[in-house]
Amino acid sequence: MSTMAADSSVVEAHGARVVLSKPSITDLELRYVAEAARDAWGESCYQWIHRFEADFARYIGVKYAVATSSGTGALHLGLLALGLTAGDEVILADTNWIATVAPITYVGAVPVFVDIDPDTWCLDVEQVRNALSPRTRAVIATHLYGNACDMDALRMLCQKAKVALIEDAAEALGTTWNGQMVGSMGAFGIFSFHGSKTITTGEGGMWVSNDADLHATVRQINNHGRAIGDSRQFWPERIGLKYRMSDLQAAMGCAQLERIEFILQKKRAILARYRELLAGLETVRLNPEPPLVRHGAWMPNVVFDAALGLKHGQIFDAFRAANIDARPFFWPLSHLGLFGGAANFESHAWKIQQLSVNLPSFVDMREDEIERVVAVVRSLADRRGGQ
Repeated sequence: MSTMAADSSVVEAHGARVVLSKPSITDLELRYVAEAARDAWGESCYQWIHRFEADFARYIGVKYAVATSSGTGALHLGLLALGLTAGDEVILADTNWIATVAPITYVGAVPVFVDIDPDTWCLDVEQVRNALSPRTRAVIATHLYGNACDMDALRMLCQKAKVALIEDAAEALGTTWNGQMVGSMGAFGIFSFHGSKTITTGEGGMWVSNDADLHATVRQINNHGRAIGDSRQFWPERIGLKYRMSDLQAAMGCAQLERIEFILQKKRAILARYRELLAGLETVRLNPEPPLVRHGAWMPNVVFDAALGLKHGQIFDAFRAANIDARPFFWPLSHLGLFGGAANFESHAWKIQQLSVNLPSFVDMREDEIERVVAVVRSLADRRGGQ
């Protein structure tokens, strides 16, 4: 049978492909981007960027926001502004996408990986405590898949150790910890607006903080090293970078942010529906939402019980057979072979990766699509011994 015929038979048997994620774009986004394309030049250049930054800072509850070309760029700028350099250590969870660790290497610092908490899938605070050393300069708290780190314990620990607490909230827009937006509680926070994220600018990110000095330094670095307010044209005072977002992207961001509550409501409803349809199934766990957390519901994730005996490949074969997109949990960074050290096959980071899957959750997802995903999860959860 040809590949095309095989694909057709899958669609006929299971329906059109259920994609993992896609943005919610309306006429508002199209109108704002068209206005920016027409008018955001010359004296009006950067007007959409400034508007997006101001709106976003207000939404997150911080004083300062800097729009960037990516979340990775936002993190790089923040590490440079903190003055991190060769030999400094930065503690982060072993479960992370490469974008969180790469900027640490850009500034010459050393990443120190610690295991995740098996319940939250985020930084294990005790592991962080044990990893602190005289060379530790920062801890990066990644709010994985919209889950929240224990910010109270981490803030207390970092304050006592006199190290910077950085929030990687790339995946957690809309998540709150004890009533505060994640990303607003550390020395600085970063967000991502990649096409798969809760709101998007196509590509893009945001750096946020309440620290005026850090903000001024980030602005200067991101402007080719030119100081804010310097009357001399083309006069850099340091070697800088340019991670600036474009006005066209910012215009889309402004529209998306105006619709953020609707988008979050839909995302939370999808996660809640997964919970409802999988309730009582003791062999699976969905994203945790402890009492202090209101979940942003960016990416629902299921972790299967090890007693089922499922193999990593079996999970994804089942979703492929049902014509449903599914994405693996992030591989532990220590297993990539890029940073030295031995891989730990007994860590929670490894064990959860082998038994979990990200589930589709785009804003316009229909009930029948949710039910198709749940049917696959249930079929896997009902297996015994990997059979």
